[in-house]
Amino acid sequence: METRLEKVVLVGPVYPYKGGIAHYTSLLYTALAKKYRTRLVSYKFQYPGFLYKKEQKDYENDSFRIEGTDYWIHTANPVNWFQVASRLKRMAADLIIIEWWHPYFAPCYWVLTKLLRGQKILFLCHNVFPHERFLLDRTLTKMVLKQGDCFIVQSGKDAKDLEGILPGARYEQAVHPTYNAFQFEHMSGQEARDRLGFDEKTKLLLFFGFVREYKGLRHLIEAMPEIEKACPNTKLLVVGDFGGEEQKQSYLKLIEERGMGPYVDIHDGYIPDREVEKFFAACDLVVLPYESATQSGIVQIAYGFEKPVVVTEVGGLPDVVTDGKTGYVVEARNPGLLADAVKRYFMEGKAAEFEENVRKEAYRFSWERMVERVERLWG
Repeated sequence: METRLEKVVLVGPVYPYKGGIAHYTSLLYTALAKKYRTRLVSYKFQYPGFLYKKEQKDYENDSFRIEGTDYWIHTANPVNWFQVASRLKRMAADLIIIEWWHPYFAPCYWVLTKLLRGQKILFLCHNVFPHERFLLDRTLTKMVLKQGDCFIVQSGKDAKDLEGILPGARYEQAVHPTYNAFQFEHMSGQEARDRLGFDEKTKLLLFFGFVREYKGLRHLIEAMPEIEKACPNTKLLVVGDFGGEEQKQSYLKLIEERGMGPYVDIHDGYIPDREVEKFFAACDLVVLPYESATQSGIVQIAYGFEKPVVVTEVGGLPDVVTDGKTGYVVEARNPGLLADAVKRYFMEGKAAEFEENVRKEAYRFSWERMVERVERLWG
């Protein structure tokens, strides 16, 4: 007799933890809970200080809070893993969804999944392998993921990586859904610009998120002189945590060398959820000049504000951007092509057309569609 999917347990980070994956967990839980009895299990301890030196939690920023979350998992305490496995078994879930993005979690998740043998486990892979690779990442990843029954990946690159370590794995490839939950005030573009000190004539580019070398901000800074020359009164907003003063100074030096000081506005530091809206509402175009990637929640935040994007042809970014319709896809590590895309957008007046195209693709990036992927894997 065929059973129905009724009870789901979702395992991953959520408020008060910071970051895009915590936001993702909250929105996925909300979508699942509309159809199924859903429990959310998160961490009471996520990363040790040596791995993540900054504050991991933000209790004041509770926009993505999920009431009733069970904060059970201590990722560095083996005794805890046995306790959590026992609790999960008692939940008698039809499906356990575990979010995966970094091999740091391998020991914890390997023990949990071994102890949960006999229960159906779906690994939702934000990345199969980490952005910044290291010696044992492949071995650790395979060790854990082979305990899963099925998988969701969010880019063609991740699909290929999964097949490379688990040939014949049962998976669905789903695009990263849209983060459409940051519009707390529904402010207009002009209101957002007023708050940031820009007038309506300024052309605003936005680079948003943690500043890491692989995200290619240097290439965008290199492109700025050509952009500003062709499209006067263009400014670049760099909004996010630089991860340290030394790294920040290296970017400031590059900005000064290129004579772009008056054209680059930096907002360094973690951006609380309720502060995100003004940056996306104010900008004309979001730029992701990444050197490598699997996928990125930044594109999906942009789409949530109906903003077009310029991305590089790496990882899963081309999967979510329709070149020439919802933005542009260009070669990575090429400031000239970045500049050409931005110039084309402004000089050809693409704003209204691209924004309409983003709206038309809303269902493709909906959380309901992600739930459909889960249901297909269950069935």
